[in-house]
Amino acid sequence: MLAIALLTLTGLLAGALNAVAGGGTFLSFPALVWLGVPPVMANATATLTAMPGYVGSAWAFRRELQAEGALGLRAILGVSALGGLVGAGLLLVTPGEAFTGIVPWLLLAATLLFAAGPRLLAAIRARGQGGVGPLPAALALCAVAVYGGYFNGGLGIMLLAVLGLVGFTDLHAMNGLKNLLSALLSVISVATFASAGLIAWDKALVLAAATAVGGYAGAHLARRIRRTGPLRLAIVAVGAAMTVAFFLA
Repeated sequence: MLAIALLTLTGLLAGALNAVAGGGTFLSFPALVWLGVPPVMANATATLTAMPGYVGSAWAFRRELQAEGALGLRAILGVSALGGLVGAGLLLVTPGEAFTGIVPWLLLAATLLFAAGPRLLAAIRARGQGGVGPLPAALALCAVAVYGGYFNGGLGIMLLAVLGLVGFTDLHAMNGLKNLLSALLSVISVATFASAGLIAWDKALVLAAATAVGGYAGAHLARRIRRTGPLRLAIVAVGAAMTVAFFLA
């Protein structure tokens, strides 16, 4: 009962955070580890529980989807799918002990990316038209997709940054494609992880249901929040605390 209560509370909070400002992974992943789920399986399970939110967000932005810059939409999706497969495959061959050592650094990177998010977006808006050529754009996108297939934390900010590098300037189109790519990467990762038996289904079902409810409530809450700065600071503080805890574990 304690595990169910913790998963329910974590899912509600993670779903609401993802809807309002992002950062739900900082709660769902550590909660699974603390409940005894091995880190590799916890990462796979957290990715599964985030997937419904990504799919729903991608559908909500379906009218804004369009290609800009160096790569067409099909190329972006193809490169991202390839990178996601590589990243998920890398997780499958990473020994549990090695992944335990990598996790604090991944959480640190995700926390720093989340903290830098507003400045990255401001830089993207200020950059104006342009972008790199097709090959550098494809390589950068593939690298981010590999990261997303391997670990979910901080993926949204990384995708927005690389889309700005590709040549996107319309923030609505960037958000729509970011959600679509997040959904694509999570589907690929979850299918790979499930085939390898890395999903803790008993905990995933509770966490996914609570995350969906939290995301729905968070979407309504987001419309009433005028300033997300204090909330972002609180999420960064949680991410920093989780990072320190995993470094000391």
